[in-house]
This record gives sequence, C-alpha cells and structure tokens, in this order.
Amino acid sequence: HLIYIHTHDPGSYVHPLGYNVPTPNIHRLAEGGVLFRQAFTAAPTCSPSRACLLTGQAAHSCGQLGLANRGFNLRDTHKHLAHTLKGAGYTTALFGIQHLHTDPSLLGYDLLVETNAELDDYDAAARTQDAVDFLGKQHDQPFFMTVGYAETHRIFPEPGPAEDARYCRPPAPLPDTPATRSDMAAYKASARILDENLGRVFNAVDANGLADDTLIICTTDHGLAFPGMKCTATDHGMGVMLIMRGANGFNGGKAIDGMVSQIDLYPTICELAGIEAPGWLEGRSLMPLVKGEVDEVNEVVFGEVNYHAGYQPQRAVRSPRWKYIRHYNERLSTVLSNVDDGPSKQLWVANGLRERT
Repeated sequence: HLIYIHTHDPGSYVHPLGYNVPTPNIHRLAEGGVLFRQAFTAAPTCSPSRACLLTGQAAHSCGQLGLANRGFNLRDTHKHLAHTLKGAGYTTALFGIQHLHTDPSLLGYDLLVETNAELDDYDAAARTQDAVDFLGKQHDQPFFMTVGYAETHRIFPEPGPAEDARYCRPPAPLPDTPATRSDMAAYKASARILDENLGRVFNAVDANGLADDTLIICTTDHGLAFPGMKCTATDHGMGVMLIMRGANGFNGGKAIDGMVSQIDLYPTICELAGIEAPGWLEGRSLMPLVKGEVDEVNEVVFGEVNYHAGYQPQRAVRSPRWKYIRHYNERLSTVLSNVDDGPSKQLWVANGLRERT
C-alpha cells in the first residue's frame, strides 16, 4: 500500500528538521522511517509542486505552469501517478485537497472525497476521519491513498498557550521583531493542528495492522508563506520536509543528507511496486541512497517558478555546495502579490520591500 500525505506551506519548518516547531507525530514518523534532510520541490508554488511530484516531470514538461484555481492544468492527466498505479491493480483514493486540477475526476482516483482545488475547506478533522475510515476497511488489493491538508496555509489560527510569541524565533530570512515573532507563533499553531491530524492517520495505519506493508510519504509543496520563502527558488522556498516510512529500507530512523527532488519519488515508487517506470519520468529512484550504496543520486537538482498570483519567472540549479538562480523579472515589486499577506510581509512592505531589487 502507498499513502501520499501532504499539506500546504510548512517547508522544512518541523521538529525533525531541527526547528522549534513542536510536531510530535511527524517526529515519531521520522524516528520510525527515513528523514531526507536535503529534500527539494521542483517548483516552489502550490499546484506546480504537486504536479512535478505526481507526474515525475518538471513543471514546464508536464504543463502545470501555475495554480489550478487560476486555470493551469496538467497537459496530460494520464501521467498522474494514480493512473499508473491503478493500471497496476491498485485501488486509488483521494481525501482532502488535491490543488492540482480543476477537474479531479481526470486524475485516476476511484474514490474522491473533498477534492476542491481552492483552499476554502480547512476542516482537517473531517478530512482525517474520511482517511481513517478508509484505512479501517478490508483491503483485498493494494491501495494508493492521497490525503491533502490546507494547514499550514494562511490564514493562520490564533496562537494558543503553547505558542508564546515572546519565545518564537522568526524564519531565517526575516528580521526578529514583535510582528514577525507573533506571525511565527500563529504558524506554529497551524502546525500543531496539522500534526494532530497527521497523527490520527499514522495511528490508523498502525492500528489496522498496515504498517509493515504500507509506505507513507509525508511531504509538502514548498517553503513557508512568508516573504523571501514561498514562491522563491532559494532553499527557503524549495526546501521541504520529506519523511518516508515503510518496509524495504524505509525504517530505523535514518537521516539522509543526499540531495533529493520530489520528482524522484515517482521512479522510486515504481521500483518498489515492481512497475516499469514510464518513459516520461525525469527523476531518479532513491533506492540506492536509501540502501546506503551511494551518497548522492543527483549531481544537481533543478527548480522553477513561472506563475503564482503573478508572473514570476525563475530557474534554479543546485549542487551540494552551490546554487545558481536566474530571475527574469528585474524588480521584486512586480511580484509582491505572490506571497500571502501577513504581518511579516506588511512589515517589510512598510520598510521598503517594493524598492528592493
């Protein structure tokens, strides 16, 4: 069985990657699985990121140049992983947000529940319950289950007692101010809600005796929804959490430092499932890395941005030591709308962000 569980915007800001963002269930998954410490999206915007992962192609190759809710769709929906697995005998199910296509019925899922491309459904508890109910059923054939959450997308919830802004450090690109500390506290509240729901799904896998023959892939689309992060080709935008737990070496609490791209997941899944890898795949199987046979499977990884809320063309290539980013817009002011509004962005705008090159 295969579970792809994903959410919006946490980047690498979760506890297993060393940040003071309490996510005990994600941490527990890492302790029992494999943590990829140098994992990157191929496109640090919402729909293109998911498209790259689920087609095994760069965004310009699969055609997902921008957001699904703004009319950008896959060039060929049959390249979606669900179609390939369905053709190999898998039952396919989608719970929660897919944020990939305006018509999710084309994506290859047998069962569709709450599949809006927009972000108007933050009911994580209902989404989780659907997934838990599915896991509790009798499964006579392998399944591929996608579970999508809106957390930690803005708008963030109010911080609770566990998130005290006085003791919150803002993300690395941002100045340390009361406004950015409060903003980070609100992010941590959203991460807490996310983690609680992920924990329920992980617990259901264990409780139903599925852990030994289920590969869980827990990841996200791109960096935090703060300025200088989401929608940028820096590591702050491209860096993502990626934790995989299951048999065939995906256990034991290993932390791997080799660079991986999310487009590498499709060929990895094909190898694990014994399926011939489709000819369009652009990534590499991670199995040599997981088995400890090599230190790297990629000499470089690539990233791109085309559209989000505006045209923001960027290309990036990253080696273990260097990153080259090419911007095709002269000034940041043309793309300020690309990062969700929040206290951190408002602070920077009030202090000259529009004039920054």
